Amino acid sequence: MTDSTAHLRRKIDSAADLQSVVRAMKAQAAASVGQYAQSVATLGDYAHTVELGLSACFRQDLQAAKVGVKARAPQRSPIRAVVFGSDQGLVGRFNDSIAAYALQTLPAAPAGVQVWAVGERVHASLADSGLPALGLFAVPASIRAVTRLVTELLVKVVDTRPGKAALGDGSDAGTGADIGAGAGAVAGADSGDAPTPDLGADFELHLFYNRPTGGAGYVPVAQRLLPLDEAWALELARRPWPTALPPQVVGSRSATVRALISEYLYVSIFRASAESLASENASRLAAMDRADRNIDKMLSALHEGFHRLRQSKIDEELSDVISGFKALNRSTKA
Repeated sequence: MTDSTAHLRRKIDSAADLQSVVRAMKAQAAASVGQYAQSVATLGDYAHTVELGLSACFRQDLQAAKVGVKARAPQRSPIRAVVFGSDQGLVGRFNDSIAAYALQTLPAAPAGVQVWAVGERVHASLADSGLPALGLFAVPASIRAVTRLVTELLVKVVDTRPGKAALGDGSDAGTGADIGAGAGAVAGADSGDAPTPDLGADFELHLFYNRPTGGAGYVPVAQRLLPLDEAWALELARRPWPTALPPQVVGSRSATVRALISEYLYVSIFRASAESLASENASRLAAMDRADRNIDKMLSALHEGFHRLRQSKIDEELSDVISGFKALNRSTKA
């Protein structure tokens, strides 16, 4: 009986230690969710400013052409995709769901699909799904580290076109010299035909990540960054300007467009990473909350068993004392 109670006591102590770890992870996950959610909200103001700049550039082209944008015939281009996941576990189906969504969403391309993974866990999930990744990036440990990740993605994923850099050939550093060379060129020849703008690169760039939906929920989403969507560019060109004074682009319009598109790419990738991190921590928070409740139930059962065994031991000892007292009484009377 002593061995049983000692064994239960060790199990209770181990469960209590585990619960302390789980609650610490819950607190850390809850703090991280708020941090990343706040960064996404703050980034919205900067993204709006970038869109206003692009709207000013596209507006000038639209006014010069005085025609609409004609939809181009769809072209099948090589596809590059970045899938955001996690390096650590205890996140439920966070990685499996985004890997399965990417596999279902990515269209077939003649030149194949190139995939880069952010996170070791999603890298393994992609490999298990039959879509091995070409490269692996570490998940940022803080909001400050997201900047480094975005820079690495822009350099290694976007800037690696064979024989040509997608974000510049060195002659215009930091402005994205090739991607947006004609990104806002809705103005064409003065003919009656609607011009067909060049809104991007010679490959498609897709982002796949989980977006938080409130609480511990998240939903897998996809975003195509390149080529720029023509309907989106036209919507920006026709968007009402927030002030009475019409916008004007000072200096080289093409250089301005290239710089703004570079910022648009940066903001979009940063937001995808931050939303993925917020979803990851929300999923971990939910998992830790379930674990905390399960440990509570286990501790209740262990304490109940411990007290039951202890009471049984006390009852046996009392029974032995009473039996001994009765035997002593009988011997004394005899």
